[in-house]
Amino acid sequence: MLIFLVGYMGSGKTTIGRGLARQLGLRFIDMDTEVERRAGMSVAEFFAAHGEAAFRREEREVLQGLTAERDAVVATGGGVPCFFDNMEVMNAAGLTIYLKMGPEKLAARLEYGKAKRPLLRDKTQEELQAFIAENLVGREPFYARAKMVMDCNGVSDDYIARHVALYVENHKNN
Repeated sequence: MLIFLVGYMGSGKTTIGRGLARQLGLRFIDMDTEVERRAGMSVAEFFAAHGEAAFRREEREVLQGLTAERDAVVATGGGVPCFFDNMEVMNAAGLTIYLKMGPEKLAARLEYGKAKRPLLRDKTQEELQAFIAENLVGREPFYARAKMVMDCNGVSDDYIARHVALYVENHKNN
């Protein structure tokens, strides 16, 4: 089984993905890590050196390679579903799960790591929440195409991983 986790940055795709892969006995793959490995530089460095269009093409190539995987949980980058026909590709290759979270919770989660994220670095908490809310308006239609939507507001990452693992186990043969 191939499972793709989609959602906004800070929604827990990597943390939940690791827990989910462990519970299901599957391999865990982080798309950002794969892009970094292929490019020989961090995502931020790649963005700065080559721009967003080149980064999105690189993500697309990594995604294409991952569709041949079996028995893996993939944490996608937050923008992956929003470019090219990536969402359709993921839906055709496996189970897509949107980890849905509101701007308030995302802002609270991103507050601690915003120094590592150039787009967020200098924003106050209020500016961060407004930025996220505005971005979600454009991204939501892509994320909502996932086969499964998990409302992640008010629940822990461990709870989400357990819930998704139970769902997958109960629907393996369907």
